[in-house]
Amino acid sequence: MAAFPDFRLGNVLATSFTATLTERAGDPVERIPTPQRLTDWFVAVSLPVHACTTDDLARAVALREAIHRSATAAASDEILPRRAVRLINASSARGRAAAALTPERERRWLLSQDTPVGDALGVIAADAVALLSGERAGRWALCASPTCRAAFFDTSRSRSRRWCEMNTCGNKEKKARFTAAHSASVRL
Repeated sequence: MAAFPDFRLGNVLATSFTATLTERAGDPVERIPTPQRLTDWFVAVSLPVHACTTDDLARAVALREAIHRSATAAASDEILPRRAVRLINASSARGRAAAALTPERERRWLLSQDTPVGDALGVIAADAVALLSGERAGRWALCASPTCRAAFFDTSRSRSRRWCEMNTCGNKEKKARFTAAHSASVRL
């Protein structure tokens, strides 16, 4: 069985979801290529989905791309694409998940027995709505990596992050600069 790339999970659900496709401007890396892998992602982000179909995967990818297109427009201070907004809104409205509090003061999502995938996608869409509408403090930006260009939500104090993830894109770019500088000094 082929190994799948690790998920890129951050603190923001909607952008963790869009990060299931990375290196968009280079050689794209699909992290949810199968229904089972989508199920694995839902479990990794504490959305209790036990199985997905190929139709569920297609709906998830459509939502992911709608969020990505909208976040990219927001990062560029452009009007959000109407078709993407409609898809995000429809997904949000379709979901029937309920937030529940645990004794450990954690939030858990309760998904319906009948439509757990639709409910999970609704939770993701609602998170995207909160971010894209400006409800949450932060700013949209595009990753400075020329092969990535992922839209991310910057909640740093200075709102000046350059990379979607410092542990991936940021380190790759720093390493490339160091190698180039080191190679140049060796040639001198």
